[in-house]
Amino acid sequence: MKITAIESLQWAEYPRLMTVRVHTDTGIIGLGETVDKIPGSKGALHGTIAPLVLGQDALDIEGVWRFVMDNIMYHGFAGAEVRALSALEIALWDIMGKHYNAPLYHLLGGRVRNAIPVYNTCVGFGPNKDYETWHHDAGALAKSLIADGVNAMKIWPFDPYSEKSFGQYISLADIEDGLKPVRQIRDAVGNDMEIGIECHFRWNRASMERIARALEPYNILFIEDVMHAVYPDEIKALSQKTSIPVVGSELLMTRWQYREWLENHTSQILMTDPVWTGGISETRKIASLAETFGVPIVLHNIAGPICHAVAMHLSANIPNLFMCESVRAFYQNYFPVISGYAPSAKNGHMPIPEGPGLGVSLLPEMLERADLTRQISEGEGLAKGRRAMGDHWAVEDIR
Repeated sequence: MKITAIESLQWAEYPRLMTVRVHTDTGIIGLGETVDKIPGSKGALHGTIAPLVLGQDALDIEGVWRFVMDNIMYHGFAGAEVRALSALEIALWDIMGKHYNAPLYHLLGGRVRNAIPVYNTCVGFGPNKDYETWHHDAGALAKSLIADGVNAMKIWPFDPYSEKSFGQYISLADIEDGLKPVRQIRDAVGNDMEIGIECHFRWNRASMERIARALEPYNILFIEDVMHAVYPDEIKALSQKTSIPVVGSELLMTRWQYREWLENHTSQILMTDPVWTGGISETRKIASLAETFGVPIVLHNIAGPICHAVAMHLSANIPNLFMCESVRAFYQNYFPVISGYAPSAKNGHMPIPEGPGLGVSLLPEMLERADLTRQISEGEGLAKGRRAMGDHWAVEDIR
């Protein structure tokens, strides 16, 4: 089954998303997705990756991934190229599932759980005002989420106070202000709601230790990305100073960067994103690596319906899953518009799509919208079958 075309789709209404369609000579089309910093990923997809992949066998997922990775490693790989490769690789898994008429979780080896534990990241979109709500009444938002079957939520109440000091110092007054939504949640619903705190790597360790001490009485589920992932030793030192588990880091890419994080025992919980870190196989390998260290994993999931479906399938299969991220503002508002896929939570869990493949399809009208930008790479490609790596200057048709 040969790859005949690689297509990227963007809609102005959803500027953070890039949907990828991989076409084959059998007529099967696979869907992939990546999110954020789309111009670079789009350029890498069509300019670097497509010429290597066109004409390859769509069912040779590992071989195609390795061939592309070997090529992009020549000039540094962790960025736009890996995000683009993630979207492509996901589409290949979707093709395989459709070819064998099987859901992705079956292809991965089956399920270890029948429903996925989730937390809600409290951003807003369109008519959904979750972000605004937690800023003025986080207790009301907690009640609303519980009514929708969600019993864990993530907010980031300390972020605004980092700006005036560039994250070098936080005052006691700012700490008190940042604690307000946490107190509102506990006052409104007690311990019926788990609370995660996102830190967006805005602080130094001295400030984060002050924040963590203030949070400890409130039974916090985790603190996430407490410092930038380039400071693993500082993150480890913080994790040893607080009783709150530290989560990190969505900023890492591929198993090679996670290996060093795990060997350093940097955080108690690992986090990765399948549409950023290399795709489905790479996420599974990262989870297995974490399992050998006894470390649970969170799947970062703040994109569209394709990413969400991927996260659900992977979460079904990964033994050491801690939780999977979800965004109510997204799955209630634009998932049904793009795909007809409208998942919901019950008792803190979400269901697993049944497939085939990812079990998600684009609605036909999405291909006719006026705000659609489409780019297609097609033809034979420059690589005449995969070849071993070596002196790439000697290969005139690889660039």
